[in-house]
Amino acid sequence: MSSFDDRESAFENKFAHDAEMVFKADARANKLLGLWAAEVLGKTGAEGEAYALEVIKADFEEAGHDDVIRKVAGDLEGKATEDEIRAKRADCLAIAKAQLFEEN
Repeated sequence: MSSFDDRESAFENKFAHDAEMVFKADARANKLLGLWAAEVLGKTGAEGEAYALEVIKADFEEAGHDDVIRKVAGDLEGKATEDEIRAKRADCLAIAKAQLFEEN
């Protein structure tokens, strides 16, 4: 293999790894957001975990995170504004990225 092919392969591998890490960070951030929202709703234990899974699944409805924000805002029914939920998700994303960094 030529050095060009090696470099191309390395870039492809890095791109695939980076895309996987973004996906994992987003999913983990959504789970953390779901656990937070579950706590606000008074759901604990298995019920809280099940709700967090619903939040993760909500992210597959459309591109971006608006689907997650809409779901959580609708479920919280005025207990938090969309802006507060977006800020909380941003905090959760930072935590998720830090956790993934520590794991790797």
